[in-house]
Amino acid sequence: MNFVKILHAYNRTHLYACGTGAFHPVCAFVEAGHYPLQEPVFKLDPQRTEDGKGKSPYDPRHAAASVLVGEELYSGVATDLMGRDFTIFRSLGRRPSIRTEQHDSRWLNEPKFVAVFWVPESEDPDDDKIYFFFRETAVERQQGLGKTSFARIGQICRNDMGGQRSLVNKWTTFLKARLICAVPGPDGADTHFNELRDVFLLQTKDKRNPLVYAIFSTSSSVFQGSAVCVYTMADIRRAFLGPFAHKEGPNYQWVSYQGRVPYPRPGMCPSKTFGTFGSTKDFPDEVIQFARHHPLMYNPVLPHSQRPLFLQASVPYTFTRIAVDHVTAADGHYNVLFIGTDMGTVLKVVSMAKESWHHMEPLLLEELQVFQDSSPVTSLQLSSKRHQLYAGSATALAQLSLHRCGAYGKACAECCLARDPYCAWDGTICTRYVPNTKRRFRRQDIRNGDPNMLCSEDPRRGSVPRKQLYGVEGSTAFLECIPKSLQARVLWMYQRTPDDPQQEVQMDERVVQTERGVLLRSVQRADAGLYLCHATEHGFTQPLLQLSLEVIGARQVVGMAPAEDPQLTAGPASRKVWYRDFLQLVERPPLGAADRACQRPWSRGRSLPPPRAHAGPPGRGHGEEPRKARRRRTHEGPRAERRPRSASPW
Repeated sequence: MNFVKILHAYNRTHLYACGTGAFHPVCAFVEAGHYPLQEPVFKLDPQRTEDGKGKSPYDPRHAAASVLVGEELYSGVATDLMGRDFTIFRSLGRRPSIRTEQHDSRWLNEPKFVAVFWVPESEDPDDDKIYFFFRETAVERQQGLGKTSFARIGQICRNDMGGQRSLVNKWTTFLKARLICAVPGPDGADTHFNELRDVFLLQTKDKRNPLVYAIFSTSSSVFQGSAVCVYTMADIRRAFLGPFAHKEGPNYQWVSYQGRVPYPRPGMCPSKTFGTFGSTKDFPDEVIQFARHHPLMYNPVLPHSQRPLFLQASVPYTFTRIAVDHVTAADGHYNVLFIGTDMGTVLKVVSMAKESWHHMEPLLLEELQVFQDSSPVTSLQLSSKRHQLYAGSATALAQLSLHRCGAYGKACAECCLARDPYCAWDGTICTRYVPNTKRRFRRQDIRNGDPNMLCSEDPRRGSVPRKQLYGVEGSTAFLECIPKSLQARVLWMYQRTPDDPQQEVQMDERVVQTERGVLLRSVQRADAGLYLCHATEHGFTQPLLQLSLEVIGARQVVGMAPAEDPQLTAGPASRKVWYRDFLQLVERPPLGAADRACQRPWSRGRSLPPPRAHAGPPGRGHGEEPRKARRRRTHEGPRAERRPRSASPW
């Protein structure tokens, strides 16, 4: 069995792929491309395979992450069969292979690698760094609390060549810091999201300062939730320039190192920008020894605005993957988040500034069920040029359009209230917004979503769909109304007749409002009338649906008595009796000619003796007479006696 764990575009004609190879990792180059006037090429040369140790894990269940920069592969992986020797490894290329210190918990302690990225530090390529994102068992945890998982970010320099006498063929510039994603609480009791799941690097105009979007989940058995936190490269670099973590004191507690830090500072890349050292092999021994014993930074990396950008708690799913697109709208630029879950759904969230960039507000636009088998989303790839999102799971691959403007309705107000940066109202329909085109009637307001100014002359604003519903007295009825916008608040109004004034529907134990409408747990005669469903958002209210509810009495259903029979209000017990009779009639087989002749008194609506206060066993009547006497009175023949007894539990 060979599970592909590494797949990168090596150049224009070849891919570099690595797999587990039945617990013997193997890597190979795959020729893939399309040449003019030729068939598409996709082949692998089995004679040019190479050892995949240090690149692909042995076990497909082990997490691994890698990035291909130039001709060099940087990977975080377990290099043994048992998954105990974890390393950050550099392979391929012309430089020597470099790895982290072996079996040292201060460097890596049972890590689970999530993502790897290359980020330039300056104009000098010698300052380029590779950043690893992973979670691991924290060495600085408090005593007695057991294993605690922390999210980490690690850095190494691309031009690291290892030490001359110490840390030979080992990283000399490796440092790591904790990633914090927490909700601030009272008295410093923050709610932490420690389980790092995925990371997405959103490129900006400055390649040296991309935005880091990371998703987290909780390891707590009490509180379940997922969060998205955003980090800036300035905050990340500030943490790596801060104090080092040091273990000292009688209890060997982790404190901030207050001693002298050798020069050049550990973590700095050898280049002309920060010194005169041309290689890490020229670093003094005290720099190498300090870097060996102090790989951990004391200050953590805090998220932008000191809190998560988007948070979901008490939901039946967990975030698994994230992809972010930078979108240009009529009133500015917005970042749209696509978040995959372990239930096979994808959330679409837009991030917008509330007062300034330091106060961002998330807005959930859509939630799509992508995979019918609810398999977890294991991969999200975004193509801004093709306007497509590709979602992968263990069983399927799905292609989604970044914009589904037609799902926001057919009115200007609905398109405006959706606040989707991809969509705008063009005067006729809600369609994709293209910044470069010039259209007079194109309307879009992402920041405020106020249709009062944009849709005042909408010709479809007054048209409201109508629907007729029927409810049986004493049973349940559901009035369904779902707004197009996930942020809209639904308001229900009621009219007894079209001429009566509207009044708000009061919710109680019998009338319950749900996410999809209103549930009447026990329909009454007074519930009949006209129900109007309104959506309220940003001070704008629009009618969505008119529901006309007609209540049918229980005896009317079975044709036993006229609607004005006073026994209809005899009490709950009598209604249950008639409802049971109705079910028994439905479950009986079709009647023949003789049966129909015997049933003529029922069809005429003949009244029977008053019902008893309680329901008797199946097959017994509702009067005081025994069954045989009633048969003689109604002249039922032998055919009626062979009629099977109803098996209804009612």
